[in-house]
Amino acid sequence: LSIYFVGSRLIDSASMMDKLPLFADMVVFSSYAMQVIMSFLMLAMIFIMYPRAQVSAQRIAEVLDTKPSIKDGKVNSDETDKKGEIEFKNVSFKYPDGDDYVLKNISFTAHQGETVAIIGSTGSGKTTMINLIPRFYDATEGTILVDGVDVKDYNQEFLHNKLGYVPQKAVMFSGSVNYNVAYGDNGKGEISEDTIKKAVEIAQAEEFVEKMPEKYEAHVAQGGTNLSGGQKQRLAIARAIARNPEIYIFDDSFSALDYKTDYTLREELRNYTKDSTNIIVAQRIGTILNADKIIVLENGECIGMGTHKELLSNCKVYQEIAYSQLSKEELENG
Repeated sequence: LSIYFVGSRLIDSASMMDKLPLFADMVVFSSYAMQVIMSFLMLAMIFIMYPRAQVSAQRIAEVLDTKPSIKDGKVNSDETDKKGEIEFKNVSFKYPDGDDYVLKNISFTAHQGETVAIIGSTGSGKTTMINLIPRFYDATEGTILVDGVDVKDYNQEFLHNKLGYVPQKAVMFSGSVNYNVAYGDNGKGEISEDTIKKAVEIAQAEEFVEKMPEKYEAHVAQGGTNLSGGQKQRLAIARAIARNPEIYIFDDSFSALDYKTDYTLREELRNYTKDSTNIIVAQRIGTILNADKIIVLENGECIGMGTHKELLSNCKVYQEIAYSQLSKEELENG
């Protein structure tokens, strides 16, 4: 403003011949002044942004310098005749920054061909418990054995190849249906098209896949945003089936399915995975009625273990969950 004020006064008092040169000088001077001002503003911004950048750099350095808490073992081959066996021995767990134990003294064994279900109220430790098997975390106390070997002794890739894990929230990648199901082999591309179609059929996903214009080459958006919750769950289950693992882990993986699809899928899985070990975390009683063993968790503790009929007669928490979902006739005839 000062430049324009002084410039206008000079132009006004100048002769007619000098007005145009003075106006041009004023424009040039104001342009230079703006560049100088912007330089000072940028310098001021540097002083403002530098402390923030320094803090961000420190956080990145902390991540890069962090040593993995999960150390890889050396066992990368089967050392026993056991196949698909999982054993928890007095397992307790608390998160690294936590004071309270999330799991307390859990012990059970799942043999090959068995279906073991885990049920309990929200926050009882169900998901945490199964996350210890693939070593997303290591148990604070106790031992977890897979095929008779401590999971801490396994090479992680070898251990993960034994497992078919379906998380609560199905993860979908940008690509075709084929690509998403075939990703079950960790992106190696070794799963055949026939295996993919068989897995999709067992997972009860064939119905909606066949209706897509491009069928198995149909595009799946990042995160599966163009699919429903039930469709994503079925494709995630198909991905695990295509791996043909020794052990299946289903973390509440049937929650978005309607009862008819849920029932049909469980029947197909029972036939297909009869030689594998199945670990199922569930909220629905109907999903686990026929499990060989049901573990009831409450506040991180095992307060009941047995078949559906056994728990219905001797476990109060199981009774409360069961009778809140199904009628007495449905439960007794289940």
